[in-house]
Amino acid sequence: MLGTKIKDYMVATPQTIGEDITLTKAMEMMRERQIRHLPVQFGGELVGVLSDRDIKLALALHPAAQGLKTGDIMTEEPYSVSSETPIADVLSQMAIHKYGCAIVKNGKGSVCGIFTATDAVRVLSEVFAEKEQGAAGWFCETRPGRIVGRL
Repeated sequence: MLGTKIKDYMVATPQTIGEDITLTKAMEMMRERQIRHLPVQFGGELVGVLSDRDIKLALALHPAAQGLKTGDIMTEEPYSVSSETPIADVLSQMAIHKYGCAIVKNGKGSVCGIFTATDAVRVLSEVFAEKEQGAAGWFCETRPGRIVGRL
């Protein structure tokens, strides 16, 4: 897994939303697609991210929040990385700063993917599965310390 890039684990071509879309429409999109994060764009540029937590907070604080626009409640300047960023760097930053997602950009600066905390758990699961499989899959011949092959 060493040297693995974020592009190997991101969700490619994520659903995005404009900053002028109503909260009601954003909630519908999230519910239909069973997602919790929407990169927000304006003129093809990333300007924010809307999360299910942003929506819950807005609904709790504003009685008429459903009429608000995405741009009114999104998180501006979301954590974003290049598609070539090592996954270990992304995981570390997400853990340190408690980011729910990383927006992935291609070489031209356009959104090309998203990597969420759920994706991070999937990566962790794969690492543990590889470790367990590797440890259980080796055996030794009668000479101590000589590893001969995999089961």
